[in-house]
Amino acid sequence: MSVISIATSLYTIKKQYVMLHDMVATHSVVRVSVCRGNKDIEQAMSTDLVPGDVIIIPANGMIMPCDAVLICGTCIINESMLTGESVPVTKTSLPSSGEEAALSYNIEEHKRHTLFCGTRVIQTRFYAGELVKAVVVRTGFSTEKGQLVRSILYPKPTDFKLYRDAYLFLLCLVGVAGIGFLYTIVLSIMNKVPAKTIITESLDIITITVPPALPAAMTAGIVYAQRRLKRVGIFCISPQRINMCGQLNLVCFDKTGTLTEDGLDLWGVQTAEDGSFSPPEADAAKGSLVNSAFVACMATCHSLTKIEGELSGDPLDLKMFNATGWILEEPTEEETALHNPIMPTVVRPPKHSVPEASLKNPLTQNMELSEFSSFEIGIVRQFPFSSTLQRMSVVVRRLGEKHMNAFLKGAPEVVASLCKQHTVPQSFPETLESYTRQGFRVIALAHRQLEAKLSWHKVQSLSRDLIETNMEFLGLIIMQNKIKEETAGVLRELRQANIRTLMVTGDNMLTAISVARECGMVRAHETVIIADAAPPKDFHLASITWHYTETPAPTTRDNQTVEINLQDAVYDKEKVPQQEQRYHFAVTGRAFAVITEHFPQLVQKLVLRATVFARMAPDQKTQLVEVLQSIDYTVGMCGDGANDCGALKRAHSGISLSELEASVASPFTSSTPNISCVPNLIREGRAALVTSFCVFKFMALYSIIQYLSVTLLYSILSNLGDFQFLFIDIAIILIIAFTMSLNPAWKELVWQRPPSSLISGPLLFSVLTQILTSLVFQVLAFLLVQQQSWYETWTPQSDACNVSRSSLSYSLNVTSPHDHKNIRNYENTTLFYVSSFQYLAVAIIFSKGKPFRQPSYKNWPFMLSCIGLYTFLLLIMLYPVPAIDSFLEIVCVPPDWRVTLAIIVIVNAAVSFMLEILILDIILRTLVFRCNQGLNRPTEPPSADTLQEANDHWGSSFLSWLFCRRSKPPRVRYMHLALELQDDADWPPRPSTVTYASDPQSRTSAPL
Repeated sequence: MSVISIATSLYTIKKQYVMLHDMVATHSVVRVSVCRGNKDIEQAMSTDLVPGDVIIIPANGMIMPCDAVLICGTCIINESMLTGESVPVTKTSLPSSGEEAALSYNIEEHKRHTLFCGTRVIQTRFYAGELVKAVVVRTGFSTEKGQLVRSILYPKPTDFKLYRDAYLFLLCLVGVAGIGFLYTIVLSIMNKVPAKTIITESLDIITITVPPALPAAMTAGIVYAQRRLKRVGIFCISPQRINMCGQLNLVCFDKTGTLTEDGLDLWGVQTAEDGSFSPPEADAAKGSLVNSAFVACMATCHSLTKIEGELSGDPLDLKMFNATGWILEEPTEEETALHNPIMPTVVRPPKHSVPEASLKNPLTQNMELSEFSSFEIGIVRQFPFSSTLQRMSVVVRRLGEKHMNAFLKGAPEVVASLCKQHTVPQSFPETLESYTRQGFRVIALAHRQLEAKLSWHKVQSLSRDLIETNMEFLGLIIMQNKIKEETAGVLRELRQANIRTLMVTGDNMLTAISVARECGMVRAHETVIIADAAPPKDFHLASITWHYTETPAPTTRDNQTVEINLQDAVYDKEKVPQQEQRYHFAVTGRAFAVITEHFPQLVQKLVLRATVFARMAPDQKTQLVEVLQSIDYTVGMCGDGANDCGALKRAHSGISLSELEASVASPFTSSTPNISCVPNLIREGRAALVTSFCVFKFMALYSIIQYLSVTLLYSILSNLGDFQFLFIDIAIILIIAFTMSLNPAWKELVWQRPPSSLISGPLLFSVLTQILTSLVFQVLAFLLVQQQSWYETWTPQSDACNVSRSSLSYSLNVTSPHDHKNIRNYENTTLFYVSSFQYLAVAIIFSKGKPFRQPSYKNWPFMLSCIGLYTFLLLIMLYPVPAIDSFLEIVCVPPDWRVTLAIIVIVNAAVSFMLEILILDIILRTLVFRCNQGLNRPTEPPSADTLQEANDHWGSSFLSWLFCRRSKPPRVRYMHLALELQDDADWPPRPSTVTYASDPQSRTSAPL
């Protein structure tokens, strides 16, 4: 058993290491071109690269063997291995002039110029025959991928209570083994047993009590769960975390691409002219807009590229560009080699989009199509989107014009701040709020005409700060982010299962609240309180202003939007019953940073009821997960992998919605691009966790039952035979332990969660009562057999089967070879039969189904094993087979004793079943343990309107007193905190009040 256990564990570990090695080897050993002195280029192995080497990126792409920074050229990169985001990104070379060029290289600040190890270069762009070059900055485990590989090799310890309690339980078994060890030595010395036999039997008792097959049996359930997850498209690289999924009570969701559709649909555009907004237009390709600066900005201000003839890039950019109907053309390799000037990417409208006014003009009627090329625009330089700056810009030149133009797009507030104030409509704040309240994503556009003296080469050296200033506001693009069909149903299922859900997004606050209401995360009758925190400034202390949002009857638009009014609602806490006070906090990333730094005493109170976290940076998402874990939540994180990697790795269970089969960004990766994978994972986690408890209890009982049998036999200087041990370990324990783990997960999530601790009332009651039952029936059978009239000290000449009781004589004394091991005797045979049936009985009793697993009768391998073993044992007990008896070293007993043994076995199974099912599951769980759990959540006092309810309440109180389970405060911090806040009359803060950092008690001031 030990060999099988060790071999199974080694196979699992080896398999994971081989997979990891293959993943690393795909890029670790490749040939690269390295630039040496005097412009020499030589081939070298990637393993020989060191920081400072200049490598050449081939035109057909490569998988990066190191972290390198681009110094010449542009690359299109697929970073899905690192981030889980399959959208290619554009990497540009380091700036060679300007303020940014004067800064020293920093891998965090210059990510858009850095090619990371393990990412795939899809395509390169080079000019005038120049090579695309990059300088190696990190290699090996120092790279971004190397750090991920290291985190897999040496993962963060999974502090799970099951494993801690398992060690304590094993220590208890070791203590029991120690008692048996001393008992064996003392008894053997008293009976003058040879020293060799004493050592062997003393060590036997230790291996019997501490089951060596326990690790393999525990691993089997996790392996089966992992296979079932794979069948539903969920891939796992950290199998031990499957058990943790069974305890999840809070799940954080990213918004875009997770709760909502990955792509955005263009709802409409709203242009601005002469400082005011025009009416919204649904079609950006409308003839009147084709030659406008607004559409030109939409067609050029993006990071799209053509890969194998197909447009590729950010989904938002794709939707925006496709809405214009324009065509993008990129220079070919031959064109860049033949021309000295930079060959730009060109965009132009299709022929049918040229304004009719131009076609009807007499001066243009006879022109060829090529003469309408004045509508073509070349993109001269691109400043990629920066999440820090929240904007991107391009420098373009329209064919035939002498001057260049700069186009800018980004967050509306940022774009408006960079524009001339007289070009921004006065109604801009109200218009923007109107759209964001309805859940739309809004992007602002602006442009600027550059000086005519600027040349192509000079533009390449300008910093973006010089270009992105004094812009003219063009208008707004309104994008609609639809909620996925599965989102609302999954969130409802999680809420019914008592699993809290949060939204953690980088999007706008009002948009996030709108989506939260629409998908059911915040229900219609519940209030949202926005915590708006401001840092200290100009001798003013840090403060939090609490804004209440009204919740009127939902105003829908296209069945997609929900109106939110930011005006403070009327609030009277005294008039609202306690159970109806349902509220949620909403916090921005900026406010979260201020509260964490200046209001640490409020952080835990806030996250206890916060549901929406908007404008959160990637590191803030990780910080939020850590705060939630600090108040004893078991946290799951579900995101699209783009900017959630830190939180996915830090959570107890991170689920990346990626098409990649083995993503190193999170423990779990789903090939299904929606959150329906979350309930599936939790169901399988609960089934795996319950299976772990079942297997652990079964293996513990198996060791104790065998320990009892051997201890009783030691008292008569006997033992179980070698083939009896073999039959029990292989035919019964091994088959049962590995088949009882095959129960699939239950089809729906239930309100209660499986236990997380082995040291709990129900589990200890179950184990101890079964141990006591086994002990009683083994001792009963052991003593009864010695009281039988036919009983004698067994010898090879004994024939109790065929000799009548009256003819038996205890004076019979026949000389026979002495059996030194004393295996063959009536006590041994009796205990072998009784203990064998006890193993099967506890296996069936512990293998429970609903509400976390399918019933055992649907687990046909387990049922066939049990039926087969029961049949075989009953057959050899009631109808002995000499060959089997000889093999198992059991002796023949009279038929009436066989019937007695059958009765003992049946009564034993019935008592075990009643103790486990009737007393534990029905009486104690319902009236004692569940009542105790009820203290952890606010409930109404029990009603005594009916006699039955009064009796139940009295029975619960009596049994609680009997089992010393008086009302105790909850052990987990978030429940303890919730009970405290229930009695706090000043929480939540009242509308429009301000909390200042100087007040140690965080009391709010008078309303503003």
